[in-house]
Amino acid sequence: MAARRTAGSDGAPVDLRDPDEADVARRVAYAWRELRRGAATAALRDHFFGAGPGSLDPGQMDTLDVLVTKPEWRMSELADALRVEASTATRAVQRLVNDGLAERRPSGDDGRVVMVAPTAEGVRRHDDVSQRRGDALSTILGEFDRRERRDLADLMNRLVDAVDEFVAGLDDTTAAGDHR
Repeated sequence: MAARRTAGSDGAPVDLRDPDEADVARRVAYAWRELRRGAATAALRDHFFGAGPGSLDPGQMDTLDVLVTKPEWRMSELADALRVEASTATRAVQRLVNDGLAERRPSGDDGRVVMVAPTAEGVRRHDDVSQRRGDALSTILGEFDRRERRDLADLMNRLVDAVDEFVAGLDDTTAAGDHR
């Protein structure tokens, strides 16, 4: 998906020699790191997924988030939806199967094809976590007014699109031996 451009956004790289642009880039990098690795992240993860034996990890929850959107998935479709390699999706599903949250079964159309579906317990656990995430987001987003929330959602979607676009370009530059 191509990044959406706005007025004044030409998609050209930002000149980090400009002190103001470098400061903005540092602030974005700091926020990104804190959201990804900050101390509060562990507490939030435990709040959402539980702590200790039987707790979910973010990868398991990502997989459950996708699994519950339809009755069953081909493994290859699930990997695509998760944006991971098939082997990564297989390992994520295996952890869910081991915990009784998903099941594998042969396809009714082609016995060679493996289908994956959430179990009733998987749906229940997903619903529990979704409720806690919704409660947290409601409180967190309450710090922003309606317009800011809309802008934040739009900007975050554009950030995801821009990262996807950059990563897609890595395939081209990596193949050419350009490892900037």
